[in-house]
Amino acid sequence: MQRSLIVRPAAMFWGLTVFMPVGITYVAAVLLLATLLCAGGLRERAQRLRSNPMWWPVMAYVAWTLVILAFGPHYAETGSNLFHGLRIALTILMALALTREEAIWAVRGFWLMGLVNIVMIGLFYSVGFPLWEPWRGVIILIGNKSISNALLFTIMAASAVVYGLQALVEHRRWQALAAFALVPAVIAIISLNLPSRTSLLALLLAIPAACVHQWRRQLKVLAVVLVIGGAVAAAALWNTPIVQQKFAVGIQEIEAAKAGEISEASWVVRYYMYRDTARMIIDRPLTGWGIGAWTEQWHLRGPKLLDYKNMPHNDFLWMGSQAGVPGALTLIVIMLMALWLAWRRDDQAGRLAFVATLIMFIATSVNSALRDAQIGLALLWVAMVYLRLAQAPGDSWRDLLPVALRRGSVAAPAQ
Repeated sequence: MQRSLIVRPAAMFWGLTVFMPVGITYVAAVLLLATLLCAGGLRERAQRLRSNPMWWPVMAYVAWTLVILAFGPHYAETGSNLFHGLRIALTILMALALTREEAIWAVRGFWLMGLVNIVMIGLFYSVGFPLWEPWRGVIILIGNKSISNALLFTIMAASAVVYGLQALVEHRRWQALAAFALVPAVIAIISLNLPSRTSLLALLLAIPAACVHQWRRQLKVLAVVLVIGGAVAAAALWNTPIVQQKFAVGIQEIEAAKAGEISEASWVVRYYMYRDTARMIIDRPLTGWGIGAWTEQWHLRGPKLLDYKNMPHNDFLWMGSQAGVPGALTLIVIMLMALWLAWRRDDQAGRLAFVATLIMFIATSVNSALRDAQIGLALLWVAMVYLRLAQAPGDSWRDLLPVALRRGSVAAPAQ
């Protein structure tokens, strides 16, 4: 108990800093790691991790990365890519090593700062005040850190929908209304001051996913909810020119890229990155080109206008290009395992983890949401803490095995 009291403030501090510049978030991560190492109870935390279903996928990811590092070629960016690859694994393990109470304090920090930021954004654009540097990436769009903040706000909105749906079922109408009121506020943020198509897409997918999770055993109710929700969403999109424009521009960019146009438009860049990175994987499907190889290969293959890029805006392709198909599969299995663990828990904690990990999966698929610490250091931490809260103390990877394969589960033959 005393050890947990020491770790809770450090876990909460990381939650409080996820919207801040990435340097502050790194400080929070290092502080929590140091606290976990110094607080004691490492054997208990190691046992918790070893029994966690996420353990073996993460270990496979780390092991294959180190194999490719040992036997593959090295590049100028090998060191930085190795660091970020291992950071991804360490962030997952740190979140899952927390006790339930520690994870709750981390989520409290995230929500406290998230709500403060929403109020600050409202005040900034209504009455105005000097723009403080730590909040610059929250209030105005300044790069990938703002994209990270938009995704964090998206997790808040999807979580509010989950809470609101549960409150409706339990006839707590005023609480449901308060929760649902957060959603249009977040939509305004990710459409206006932190415009992000990725966040809008993730929210549009996460809301029906929450409905499916909640009413998956009640198909009639689910059908009605999805029809009504779809109609409301369609009406909202139809009457929101900014949202319409973002998706229309995205379609135009993809069509332009297919026609051979080269520009720095968001989806034009992604089109060439995805195409050429896929060709890297096809050329060396087993081992890839080596840790840190993507940038050099991109310079050889990609359009000259875009040769300053150092990430392919898809972490599965990033891993596949440098560690082959096996490397990409280890990262995919980590993401799918997180989704599956959240899906199989049929309660509010499971739904919260499901929408958070789904948003992370979408961001990982269309952006460098893990490789880029500006995005992934905060997003991955929050999603994994949500997942930790969705796991009961006795959950084990053995629970995923067929009964006949579990240790000690095979009955002795009848005499």
